Amino acid sequence: MTARYSALTEMIEPALATIARNVRATRTAAGLSLEALAGRAEISKGALVALEGARGNPNLTTLVRIADALGRPVSSLMEEPGAEAAVIVDSAAVAPLWVGPAGGTARLLLTNPRPSPVELWRWVLHPGERHHSHAHPAGVTETLTVIRGRMELTAGDAPQPLRAGETAVFAADVPHAYEGAGRGPCELIMTVHLPVERREG
Repeated sequence: MTARYSALTEMIEPALATIARNVRATRTAAGLSLEALAGRAEISKGALVALEGARGNPNLTTLVRIADALGRPVSSLMEEPGAEAAVIVDSAAVAPLWVGPAGGTARLLLTNPRPSPVELWRWVLHPGERHHSHAHPAGVTETLTVIRGRMELTAGDAPQPLRAGETAVFAADVPHAYEGAGRGPCELIMTVHLPVERREG
């Protein structure tokens, strides 16, 4: 686990300066103080100061909380300015933002900004691996398509089993979780749809 965590840190480290610059610029443009953004994102001010100074080691939950608080897709915090019109992404070249205890991964491949932001994620969940997500702002929805294996989606009271070939869509403004089920790894594609009005500010 330590080696895997170190490898993840090394892969994300080159992007820290970009994340720091984008968080700081977006926060300033929105007229938010460090205290205000930290409060909105439910993280400590110290963690935010470290991140904006490119000294932090943000995990997936922290990045999602900051992005939600700023009304932006997660990938907008990681993008360099002046991206090309056509973007081709090799998922194997994308550093995971989450690594599970058995080696599962969550990779944010890209965000299509128009007509409203849609994030595209590729997940691998091994049996028993579970990722909890806090409630996103109202209007955010998620779509999951299982490519291989089985999983359970919890978004409300009871878990819903999903198998290869099945797709689920749900309002993500409640706490939710994804868990690998069955005997082998589960691979899925997730899209996170943000409301049009959340593009600005």
